[in-house]
Amino acid sequence: MQARILRLNLAGQPLEWLSWQEAACLYVRELVTWSLGGVVQRVHGGINRDGERSCLDLAAIIACGGERMARPRKRPPLTNRALFYRDEHTCLYCGNVFCSRELTRDHVHPVSKGGRDEWENVVTACRRCNQHKGNRLLEELDMELLALPFCPNAAEYLALINSDRIRGDQMEFLRSQFSRRRQESWLISH
Repeated sequence: MQARILRLNLAGQPLEWLSWQEAACLYVRELVTWSLGGVVQRVHGGINRDGERSCLDLAAIIACGGERMARPRKRPPLTNRALFYRDEHTCLYCGNVFCSRELTRDHVHPVSKGGRDEWENVVTACRRCNQHKGNRLLEELDMELLALPFCPNAAEYLALINSDRIRGDQMEFLRSQFSRRRQESWLISH
């Protein structure tokens, strides 16, 4: 898989993942103010009159300027992929680890009873546990959560959605911005 480039605002807050093509456009438009990490890709350009070929080294992490300072999202979008990575592909009811296709999104407080489809109310559940729970509250059953659901901050979210192709230098940068409790592990118990 092609490595992606982490884009930051000038304050060093993580914003998004870019393809090398998108990053090259920012470099050429002179919007990259500073960079960190190793080179993700070297892009070769045309040949000038003197026969010299231009090249551009794209860093793993780039900070971009512009008219206004871009702000990170306050609430990252909730997707099953990010949710399953947040919960480490672990059913938060039985504690077993599953592959993505065997997992579901469960609403701790069911939508049918006024619960919302938001990070703080959803957990990863295996099909068996989700069907057993149904649209009931945990108090109505003999079930407990292994960890409390939470909304990831911008750095945590970017690590979640790109976790299968993140570079070490990018992860080190993002991890420094994780919530203190989540710097090591997110689950209370495994």
